[in-house]
Amino acid sequence: MGLTSKKVLLLAVVVAVLVFAMTIWLWPRLARRSVPSVLGRVGILLGTQLSLLAAGGLAANLYFGFYSSWADLFGTGQDMGVVVNHGRDGVRPVQVRGAHRVGGPGGGSPKKAGRIEKVQINGASTRIAATAYVYLPPQYFQPAHTHRKFPAALVLTGFPGTAENLISRLHYPQTAARHIAAGRMPPTVLIMMRPTVAPPRDTECVDVPGGPQSETFFTRDLRRAVASHYRVGEEARSWGVMGNSTGGYCALKMTMRHPRAFSAGAGLSGTYEAPIDASTGDLFAGSKRLEKENDLLWRLDHLPMPPVSLLLATSRRGEGNYQDTLTFVAKAKRPLRVSTLILDSGGHNFTTWNREVPPALDWLTNRLSAP
Repeated sequence: MGLTSKKVLLLAVVVAVLVFAMTIWLWPRLARRSVPSVLGRVGILLGTQLSLLAAGGLAANLYFGFYSSWADLFGTGQDMGVVVNHGRDGVRPVQVRGAHRVGGPGGGSPKKAGRIEKVQINGASTRIAATAYVYLPPQYFQPAHTHRKFPAALVLTGFPGTAENLISRLHYPQTAARHIAAGRMPPTVLIMMRPTVAPPRDTECVDVPGGPQSETFFTRDLRRAVASHYRVGEEARSWGVMGNSTGGYCALKMTMRHPRAFSAGAGLSGTYEAPIDASTGDLFAGSKRLEKENDLLWRLDHLPMPPVSLLLATSRRGEGNYQDTLTFVAKAKRPLRVSTLILDSGGHNFTTWNREVPPALDWLTNRLSAP
């Protein structure tokens, strides 16, 4: 049974209840002052605490989606490592692994709701392979649009979140299908994935010196691979990027640093600089210059304003990036165009992001165009 299986959670809850009941039942028998009794009390208290923590941890992981599997939890997963191409023809840029229905009314028909494809994207220059879910809008399958190219939006979750969260918890494909049908957003291809391309390391979408070239993968390899396989535009005006938490920082940073790759970016609960901690390691190999270039507020003070559009989403109460967001807005000048989505209250969680995704998705896609 998988880490996110409800059966695993139910089993953990049952075990915790049984251990708690056993503790109550055995406690009078272990009331003596003998060494075995003391050790017994310590043992059942420890067992109770561990069983409750396990059940609580599994419940939190199921809700927030931090880890998708046991291998992901313990850092042993190898499915998104580095790919080395062999042979004259190498590996196809996009390899389709399966297809899924969107869900909701008409979700079984691609012509009515679109389709979700699970793919592996192979980076030609970075040799990085990453799993993604691609949402194709209903127009992609309709005869009237056979030769049409569509705009594309890269959608990133947080760290250590999973790409599945973007479908099951944040409902990007379902929202897109509804909004396209209602005329609120143009038909757009969504490429949904997590920013972690070298698990278990959090690379913060940085080209790490001597390490994973995450930024190049997203800004160059991914765009070229998707455009070679799907009918999407190749120019920056056809591409946007949005995300939450770490994905929000990545979206804002990559749009500012690579205006020839993305013309618009939306950051939900995004920070404005990359953290340096145990999960990231030294992202900049001691280079202060590289560190500053990845600090978005520093860029506003010291580098030319990029000709892109950015959406900053935060909350007055509950989010740690509120003051930095106000500072960002005050520093921004043309040709950089900045919009904000500010809630009165909302924490760093899926409940808040679910309130922000629909308007942010509309904002982003309506700033993209395709030939």
